[in-house]
Formats: sequence, structure tokens, C-alpha cells
Amino acid sequence: MVLKTFGWSFAVTALGLVAAVFYGGWTGLGVVAILSVLEISLSFDNAVVNAGILKKMNAFWQRIFLTIGVLIAVFGMRLVFPVVIVAISAQLGPIEAVDLALTDKDRYEQLVTDAHPAIAAFGGMFLLMIFLDFIFEDRDIKWLGWLERPLAKLGKVDMLSVCVALIVLLVSAMTFATHAHLHAGPADKAETVLLSGVGGLITYMVVGGLSGYFENKLEEEEEREHEAEEEAARTGKKKAPIVLAGQAAFFMFLYLEVLDASFSFDGVIGAFAITNDIVLMALGLGIGAMYVRSLTVYLVREGTLDDYVYLEHGAHYAIGALAVILLVTIQYEIHEFITGMVGVVLIGWSFWSSVRRNRALAAAEGKADSDDKTEVPSGV
Repeated sequence: MVLKTFGWSFAVTALGLVAAVFYGGWTGLGVVAILSVLEISLSFDNAVVNAGILKKMNAFWQRIFLTIGVLIAVFGMRLVFPVVIVAISAQLGPIEAVDLALTDKDRYEQLVTDAHPAIAAFGGMFLLMIFLDFIFEDRDIKWLGWLERPLAKLGKVDMLSVCVALIVLLVSAMTFATHAHLHAGPADKAETVLLSGVGGLITYMVVGGLSGYFENKLEEEEEREHEAEEEAARTGKKKAPIVLAGQAAFFMFLYLEVLDASFSFDGVIGAFAITNDIVLMALGLGIGAMYVRSLTVYLVREGTLDDYVYLEHGAHYAIGALAVILLVTIQYEIHEFITGMVGVVLIGWSFWSSVRRNRALAAAEGKADSDDKTEVPSGV
């Protein structure tokens, strides 16, 4: 099972490390290995959230996620995205931007750093909306009940998550503008932060809304399909096949790709703390992205989220933490180690809580069975 799921990741790792040696020698090998570990640590929560969505999709769309989705994630976000950011921010053509990335690495790094506030605002708002919609929803299973119960009651207020997100964005933009004014920085960046944040919010609402709409339609069609099967069994008539699953799966796939893009922002930006070589960066982050994809499929096929029910909670809390970190990095620098460890700690905590819950349930069931066996029949 492990080899089947992670086989491509192992193969890509071997090829990537060999390419790193040929391109940058043993130093290049070390840089790529560090970047791979960085990407996996920063994106582990991404795998857990992705698994919660991917388990609703059939085997065909899971394969699409692992093939076309990988191309988008590895080449699109880890290679093309930084070049596009430089091309837009510096008003360069794509060929000029690529040439700059290969020939003037320091200038390329500076341009990507300058674009960080806009990137962080977009990704931060997108991830914040995911967290808020999760935490404001009333769920049967609660991890931190003392916090989730009152927030679920507040979540009954319409559009609360949007209001909270906009308030956070406004505060971030105003703080950034004040800081820029006091330190004679570029005040127009505050407008960029505001517009980028609104763009992230709109992207979440459009893509998430469409995927949710088609998912609901799919559930309705499945109910009708079940009723049609029962009717066909009674009457002997043939039923019409479902055709909506493709649309629903497509929009969920699109939602997954936007989600993955938002998670990759911090990895791409953080990679510049290790290297400004775009080739080594693409190799290291690409290897890490492959493991995140394989881990997502592994969690789905093993049913891990069903066995460890608090994992999804921990991942969403990690998303909330990452959203806050991205918004804070608009103005202040936060070390990548802290970013990665916050997610690891929250998911590890939720996993341990799930294990304790499973043990408690097993002990309760064992005690109930023991009581049933020792109970004396009333006729004796």
C-alpha cells in the first residue's frame, strides 16, 4: 500500500536529487533536501484538508488530482508562479522574467519579496475564510468543546465569517499603511494589500460556492438515484444514469487547486530564506509537493480521517494559524520554522486526542460487554 501510494513520490525524489547534484553539486543536493522537508512540514495540514475533500470524489478524479493536479502544483505554483509574480510586479515580459530569474538571482529575489504583501493578503484571506467557515459551523463531533460550542452558536448569524474576515483585512491594511507612513515606506502598498485581500475573499466565495453548490446537487441526485433504484426494483424499469457527478467533481477539483495554491504561498516565499536559485527551488518544493499529494491519497484510502476524527479539526486550526501568520508577515518577518511547527504541533495534538478518544470508546465498549456477560438472568 505504501509503495503503491508513494511510489511516484519516491521516483521523483530520486530524479530530483540526481538533477540537483548535476546542477548544483553536493551543495545543490543539500539545498533541495532542505526545501523538500520545508515544503512537507509547511503543507502537512494541506494534505489532511485535501483528504477531507478528495474522499468525496471517485477514483477517476482522484487520479486527475494526482496527475494533472501535480503538474499544476509542481510546475504551476512552484516554478511558474514566482516568475509570473516578478513579471507582473516589475512589468516585465515572461521571457525577460525567466531570464532575470536565471541571470540576476538577487534582483529576482528582491522583486518576489516586494510582491510578498499582496501574495500574503490574498492567500491569508482565502485560508482565513476556510478556517472561519469551519469553526462557525455546528458539528456533531467537537474537539475543543469549550471554544467550538460558543463559536457554533455565533455562526448562526448570517455572513459572520465574511464580516470577520473583512474586519481582519481592514485592520491589516490600516496597520500596514500606518507603519509605511511612520517609516516613509510605499503607502500605495496598503491599497495593494486591501485589493489582494478582497481578491482572495472573492476567489474563496466563487470557487467554494460553486463546489458547494454542485456537491449539494450531487447529494440530491444521489438521493433521487437511490429512490429510482428502489422504484426500478419494484417495476422492472431501467433508470437513467447520473451525469452531474462530473460537474461536481470538477468544481471540487478546482477548489482543491486554489486551496493548494494558497498553501504554497508561504512555502515559495519561505524558500528564498534558503536559496534564490529558481531551479533548486522548483526541485525542492516540487519533491515536497509530490509527498503532500501522495499523503492526501493515503489518508483517503486508509480512511484515516474516519478513524482519527479530530485530525480534520487540527488541520483547520493549523489553517487558521497559517492565515494569521501570512497576514502578520505583510508587515513583520516570521521564521519558517515557526510557521511549520505550528501546523505540526496542532495536527499532532489533534491526532493524540483522537487516539485517546478511540481508547476511551474501546474501554467503554469493553466494560459494557463485560457487564452484559456478568449480568444474572432474571429467571435464576
